[in-house]
Amino acid sequence: MLSRLRHPYLLLVLTTLFWSGNMVLGRAIRDQVPPLSLAFWRWAIALALVLPLALPHLRAQWPLLRAGWQAVVVLGLLGVGGYNTLAYVGLQYTPATNAVLLNSFIPIATITLSWLFLSKHLRALEWLGVLLSFAGVTAIVCRGDIATLAMLTPNIGDLWMLAAVFTWALYTIGLQWRPVGLDPMLLLAAFTLVGLAALAPAYAWEIAQGKRIVVSAGSLAGIAYTGIFPGFLGYVFYNRAVAEVGASKASLFIHLMPVFGTILSALFLDEIPQMYHYVGMTLIFAGIYLTTAARPQAKAP
Repeated sequence: MLSRLRHPYLLLVLTTLFWSGNMVLGRAIRDQVPPLSLAFWRWAIALALVLPLALPHLRAQWPLLRAGWQAVVVLGLLGVGGYNTLAYVGLQYTPATNAVLLNSFIPIATITLSWLFLSKHLRALEWLGVLLSFAGVTAIVCRGDIATLAMLTPNIGDLWMLAAVFTWALYTIGLQWRPVGLDPMLLLAAFTLVGLAALAPAYAWEIAQGKRIVVSAGSLAGIAYTGIFPGFLGYVFYNRAVAEVGASKASLFIHLMPVFGTILSALFLDEIPQMYHYVGMTLIFAGIYLTTAARPQAKAP
């Protein structure tokens, strides 16, 4: 079982499952937990979990960490301080349909930025996989009716979500410049400390605006979930998978989020899947298969 958990594609599937739960839960508790509060406590919990695993490596690997501090700061700001915070803020203003559709641009944004800055390209079959996956996402968010797209109107929440999308794409690409040889738990702890340092003043500002957490069993359980699963395990799994398969292929698995979101909504919100859900899921899995099977991709350093 443990050996299977090392498979990068399984790690990516589990990561997107955790993150889908994060989106569903974030929507459910948004009236009880303000977005910056949720982001701050999510990462505070994740830090508490990772520190016992990271500290034993600190003394021996401090020179490596200090030498790569620039990359650690940038990646911590993008991956910990940036993406989820921007997404939580965006979800306060934009409908779920807009948010999911914009989030599905992450693979395309990652590939585009890789082409712009790294001169990396995909083969035709891999591009076909990306397009099939995006078509599957579109089928789900449009409820099988393409005319629904014409009803989507930009708002401030859409802009926040777009900022989150490109923040995550930059983080995914930037992982290849993380300090080489650094223990993964120590690296995640460093990222988290940087992100929390950036979030602390924003969290204090939110409190000063009178936005407080409504303490209840549901809100506390929700915060705990975001810290343990998408915050801690999700980032551990994602970082390892990116190192194995590369940024472009790893980002394609973001297309699984609408699939898992649909399933979780059916389980916890009594929303029954329709035919277009099954069509969309089929297209998404077909796209992932084409992209991951097209060719082996060089590992990130």
